[in-house]
Amino acid sequence: MARNKYPEETRNLIIETAERLFIEKGYEHTSIQDIIDHLGGLSKGAIYYHFRSKEEIMDAVATKMYSPSNEQLYRICRRKDLNGLEKLRELFRTSAFSPALKEMFSAAPDMMKNPKLLKLLLNETQTEAADMVQKILEEGIGDGSIRTEYPRELAEVLMLVSNVWLNPMIYHSSPAEIVQKLKFYQYTLKLWGLDILDDEVITSLEVYTVLYNQKKG
Repeated sequence: MARNKYPEETRNLIIETAERLFIEKGYEHTSIQDIIDHLGGLSKGAIYYHFRSKEEIMDAVATKMYSPSNEQLYRICRRKDLNGLEKLRELFRTSAFSPALKEMFSAAPDMMKNPKLLKLLLNETQTEAADMVQKILEEGIGDGSIRTEYPRELAEVLMLVSNVWLNPMIYHSSPAEIVQKLKFYQYTLKLWGLDILDDEVITSLEVYTVLYNQKKG
């Protein structure tokens, strides 16, 4: 009855409950039945009315987690007091220190075991995220702070490396391996004239990798 009369409330309850359980127990250790058991009497049918799978629930949870952070990123893009390079640097820092990132690493979904989640991440990486970075690169080209003849290609590479190659949920790296990869990435970015990855960001991502490895075990 609740899902018929108040479908949006029911959907939000499922997302909020799943988010809490994913963070507490980890995505891999949370079942659909676990979510049902914490929904205050809602049936399995109520979940499947809104979501076809646990992966779809995780996608909705991720959207909720990242919504405030995404707003911050768009505000950075609209700032008039920063040049293109400074915006890109601020974009990387804001993403690295986002509370959503800590929540996602706490939920610890293994993307290689969940191809639908991996596909969703890749789609976002190559569309919305790459579009945002491309616009900043083009702005940097215009103001002289960034030099490249390939803004689209560079945007896609930056997002693929950041969201895929450096992602321990895809490449199961140890904290030490992540630090080594980040230092290589930092070095490569500087060769491209993009000094945008500082040591604080590297330390932050190392901590998140420790958290992920703890939760996925």
